Amino acid sequence: MSLLATLAVAAEEGHHVVNELPFPGPLFGVITFALFTAFAVVTFSFRDVANRHSAKAEAYAREHGADQHH
Repeated sequence: MSLLATLAVAAEEGHHVVNELPFPGPLFGVITFALFTAFAVVTFSFRDVANRHSAKAEAYAREHGADQHH
């Protein structure tokens, strides 16, 4: 039997495998959006970490020489 005949028989039967999703398709987008939002909040929460410790950074620079690069 040729490939075209096999495809024609399969098309006539109308039997095809359907993989069910665990939940509706749009929910995948909602979950992805929620994850990216959570990651953005975590990233945004660290925006001024360097400024919180500016006194330590200045003391370190004075102690080790701010102009010297190794």
